[in-house]
Formats: sequence, C-alpha cells, structure tokens
Amino acid sequence: MDAHDYRKTPEALSGLTDTQYRVTQSDATEPPFRNAYWNNHEPGIYVDVVSGQPLFSSLDKYDSGTGWPSFTRPIEPDAVTTKTDRTLWMTRTEARSSGADSHLGHVFDDGPRDAGGLRYCMNSAALRFVPVAELSEQGYGAYLTLFEETSSPQA
Repeated sequence: MDAHDYRKTPEALSGLTDTQYRVTQSDATEPPFRNAYWNNHEPGIYVDVVSGQPLFSSLDKYDSGTGWPSFTRPIEPDAVTTKTDRTLWMTRTEARSSGADSHLGHVFDDGPRDAGGLRYCMNSAALRFVPVAELSEQGYGAYLTLFEETSSPQA
C-alpha cells in the first residue's frame, strides 16, 4: 500500500532482543504458548519487527491451537516470500518477509479450508503488533480501511 523501503538496517538489528534476533536472523523458533501474540485478539496489523513492513492483519488471524499466532494469508500478496526448508529431517515451507528477509515461521496446508487452506504459523518474536487505534500515528493509516466494515456494532 505504500512505497516504503523495508530492508533491514544495522540500526534495526541492534534494537532487537536476543530472541527476536535468533528468530529473524538465525531461523530459530520460539516456544509455543509462551510468546506475545499467540492469544492476542485485538484488531490491528502485525509488522516485521526488523523493518516495520506490514505482514498480517488481525482479520486473517485465527486460533490454530498450536500456540503460535496463525494467519490464513499475508496482508499483501507480496509481503511474505516462501522457500523450501529441509532442516530438522523434514521438508517444510519457510515464510520470510519480502523486504528485510526476516525469518517469520512456516506455512502449512492445514488451515481453514473456507479461507484458502493455508496456515501461516508465525513466531511472535518476528512480529510487532500495531493496534487499529495507532495505525495512523505509526504510519500505517492506509490499512485503516481494512477495519472500517468490522468496526460497526454487531446486531
């Protein structure tokens, strides 16, 4: 939605916690159920903790029962890239941010069928949550339109 440069910088990397660095730069995985966003139900977007690139919307988040935040799709089709991961004696599909090339997690084909069947199983340590109320002030105002239909009172 914007022309921002989402590449990683030395300054951005130096601001990461040890866990954020291990996950995004060394392809680590955080523990399930003991991470910031696995049970977050607030409306907003999730951005790359390294670059600030918008990656996922809470509108596409669901409870997969895995203990990690799971989404049915990226916020923009080109926000997330995938590659084959053959570590741990298995073949999986790794998800990375397209701008900063941060390791985010993995994509599986056991997601909700009515939403395309994919499960983007992400590490909270790779993400930063931006609540709807702060989208404009943090420079993500273009994403407010995603939440306009869902913000009306339920009957």
